Amino acid sequence: MPDRVLRERPAVLLVGGLDSSGGAGVLRDVQAVARFGGEARVALTAVTAQTDRAVLDVHPVPLATVRAQVDAALRQGPVMAVKIGMLGTAATVRAVADALPRDVPWVVDPVLASSSGAPLLDEDGVAVLLDTLLPRARLATPNLPELAALAARCGIGAAEAQAQAGIEALLARVPAVLAKGGHAHGALAVDRLHQRGLPPREFAAPRHPFALRGTGCLLASLVATALACGDPLETAAARARAALAEWFAAHARERR
Repeated sequence: MPDRVLRERPAVLLVGGLDSSGGAGVLRDVQAVARFGGEARVALTAVTAQTDRAVLDVHPVPLATVRAQVDAALRQGPVMAVKIGMLGTAATVRAVADALPRDVPWVVDPVLASSSGAPLLDEDGVAVLLDTLLPRARLATPNLPELAALAARCGIGAAEAQAQAGIEALLARVPAVLAKGGHAHGALAVDRLHQRGLPPREFAAPRHPFALRGTGCLLASLVATALACGDPLETAAARARAALAEWFAAHARERR
């Protein structure tokens, strides 16, 4: 009976890197999938040695092993959504784009750098991400620095308007963008869901006075799991943002 019940939970394929500190990456992703009652399957793209302050080493997983992990995840049974995080290299971006199923929603968290600023995707990889991976995705979930970097990579937008330019660049490639506002300032952290042809929708929550790594991973994986459960995109984003706010509140209580 337990095996049968497990198979009835919506499966989410998590593609990304292993953060040895446990603060981000697929370890966070698995927590998010469990939070919404999903079944996590994992395809590692890189193994990193990290602390909360620095990336000490990055070891890309061989492409054949990345493909084999995706194949194994799909042989286990159908997946209902895919969340994509750290990819590292252009070759890995291509391999992942070619290996993933096309008939389920992909949520892409465009991980360009670590919280400490270390690059986690090479320049060629950014180009392949924009031109090959994102056009096959349902949603991208960039933060403000990633939006600015993508706008600069596309050669659009003045410095003061690069976040909006980044959103426009992404919407030319992917149907929806959930722009995360954690790097902004103000009493509220505001995430905005942009969809082609629709007005933006805002999700606001109190901003906490402490940093919590891996929140971008959590949010993207929560959205992917909600989509796997059958939620429409706006509902999935709202559920994910509410769950993340609960996560922050619980962490704040632990700090007291």
